[in-house]
Amino acid sequence: MPTDTLRKNLADAQQAYVDLSTGAKGESYSYTQGDGAKSVTYTRGNLAQLAALIQTLQAQLGIVTRPRNPIRPLYRR
Repeated sequence: MPTDTLRKNLADAQQAYVDLSTGAKGESYSYTQGDGAKSVTYTRGNLAQLAALIQTLQAQLGIVTRPRNPIRPLYRR
């Protein structure tokens, strides 16, 4: 996938994560097509899958977002 496409997908996924986690967007949508009514439901349960997608896209772009190890003092006698 081209880098520009990956960057756009990452931005879209991050925005969707923010929208779902803050409740800014609805979670259930219904629409009608020629072959009948359809509905799509996004739940907060999808946040883990969305976070995994974000991490995958970041890895493909070479963006490393690993948490740092805690700094621990070293005491010598």
